[in-house]
Amino acid sequence: MTLVRNARSGDVGFIERIKASSFKGYIHSTFTRTINIHCLEDDELYTLACDQIDNGPNTLVIDKERLDDIELAVNVPIYAENQKLYIGNQLVISIDKASLWESKLPEYPSSLEALHRNMSKMKGYIDLHGKGGGIKKALEPQSPFDAEMSKMIEERTLTLLAHILRKDMPEALTSASRLIGLGPGLTPSGDDFLVGLFTVLNIPNSQLFRYRMLAHLVVQEAKTLTNEISFMALKKASRGQVRESIIHLVKSIFTGNDEEFTLSLNKVLTIGSTSGTDIALGIYRGLEANRKVGGQV
Repeated sequence: MTLVRNARSGDVGFIERIKASSFKGYIHSTFTRTINIHCLEDDELYTLACDQIDNGPNTLVIDKERLDDIELAVNVPIYAENQKLYIGNQLVISIDKASLWESKLPEYPSSLEALHRNMSKMKGYIDLHGKGGGIKKALEPQSPFDAEMSKMIEERTLTLLAHILRKDMPEALTSASRLIGLGPGLTPSGDDFLVGLFTVLNIPNSQLFRYRMLAHLVVQEAKTLTNEISFMALKKASRGQVRESIIHLVKSIFTGNDEEFTLSLNKVLTIGSTSGTDIALGIYRGLEANRKVGGQV
């Protein structure tokens, strides 16, 4: 029996492909709350997400609480027709009622009062509430391997940031490339940190915006150094395309009151195991570097 579901919202580019019946692919991987699809047209990964997940690049959010109760196998064919997405014979998704979403980062603010206030709280909040084991060191005793990995991640992130502050982009490229695929998680911690940093590089009117080509150059190195899911997050972030929760966090850092800032930061910290913490620290370190480059600190 074929299950029919409505898409609640979706990335505008994904929905346009479905409307044009120009989407063909197959299931790449399945999880409790997401199904990843390999698109044959552009060789990118697209995501079907349950309604507990926020909007994101190449993502369609559907009206279902979980997705692992549908018997879907890797390599099942997928195609679009008549404004519907067909996943094998098991699932059909209609986009008739879907609201359009587009990833767009806010401009760097002209008034820095809220930014300075929220930045002064951010690192301490992450120290208290973020998940350790990635960019943030784990509180529990680590194995020798974990301890060495943690040390390596810390050294490489600090080296990368130092090169950015010196505006030495060739060395920054080398340092960033050495973070790819490093650390635990389906999306490794080094990759997640770079997603946060790339977000900052793509903020219009920021001091680091002129160096956003660094993100594109890093992605050219990344495909063979990490897995496909993590690579796609890096590729999109290098263009300033990130999840809705990450955009909300950036907006709240720039203009939010205490409650808005805390809510948006907590939302990001819940992403994955350590991924949210790693991304948040990438944003924090990137904004910190941006302020120093601009002489704001």
